[in-house]
Amino acid sequence: MDAWVRFSAQSQARERLCRAAQYACSLLGHALQRHGASPELQKQIRQLEGHLSLGRKLLRLGNSADALESAKRAVHLSDVVLRFCITVSHLNRALYFACDNVLWAGKSGLAPHVDQEKWAQRSFRYYLFSLIMNLSRDAYEIRLLMEQESSAGSRRMKGSGGGGVPGGIELGGPGGPGTPGGGLPQLALKLRLRVLLLARVLRGHPPLLLDVVRNACDLFIPLDKLGLWRCGPGVVGLCGLVSSILSILTLICPWLRLKP
Repeated sequence: MDAWVRFSAQSQARERLCRAAQYACSLLGHALQRHGASPELQKQIRQLEGHLSLGRKLLRLGNSADALESAKRAVHLSDVVLRFCITVSHLNRALYFACDNVLWAGKSGLAPHVDQEKWAQRSFRYYLFSLIMNLSRDAYEIRLLMEQESSAGSRRMKGSGGGGVPGGIELGGPGGPGTPGGGLPQLALKLRLRVLLLARVLRGHPPLLLDVVRNACDLFIPLDKLGLWRCGPGVVGLCGLVSSILSILTLICPWLRLKP
C-alpha cells in the first residue's frame, strides 16, 4: 500500500496511467471494430482515447526542462558510448516534449492555427530518434555484460581444469572448424551458445530486460505514425499498453529502473 501511495503521488505516475488507459482504448476500439460493434460505441471509445491523449499532454507540460537536466547530467558519464547514447536520447526527448506542448496548445484552442499534422510528424521523429538511442544503449550494455559473463565462465573452466567453453559444451574434437564439413555445425553451435549467453545475461539483469522490452514495444508507435512500418491500431495499442505497464512497474519498484 505504501508503494502505491508513493506511486500515485507522482505526476509522472498519473501520466503513465493515462497512457496505459489511452492505448487500452486504442486496442479496445480495434477489437470492437473487428467484431462489428455499434458505430456509437466505437465513437465513444475514440472520444475517450482523444480526451486521455489531451490529458497526457497537459501532464507533460514542462517535461522538456526535465529532459534537458537529464542530458546535462549524462554529459558527465565516464563511459563515452553511454554518454553519447543517453545524452542524445534526452535531447531528442526534450524536443519531442516541446513539439508535444505545441500540439497541446493547438488542440486545447490556445493556438488554433497550429498545423497539427506537421507538429505531430516532428514529435514522432524526435521520439523515434530517442528510442533508437535507447536501444543502442541497451545493445551496448548487453554486449558488455555478455563479454563479462563469457570471461568469467572461461576463468571458471580453467580453474576447474576443464577444457571446453562456458556452459560445459565442448567445441573441439571431430567436426571442429579444421575438419571437412565441420563449418556449419560449428557455426550453429556458436550461435546456440550466444543465444544461451544472452538469455542468461537478461535473466540475471531484470532492469535491462524490462528496458529492452519497453523500448522495443514503443518503437512500433512512431514507426506506424510516420508511415515507415504500418502496424495497425491493434498492434500499436497492444505495444503501447505493454510498454505503459512496464513503465508503471519501474515507478512502483525503482530497483527495476535501468541506471544510469
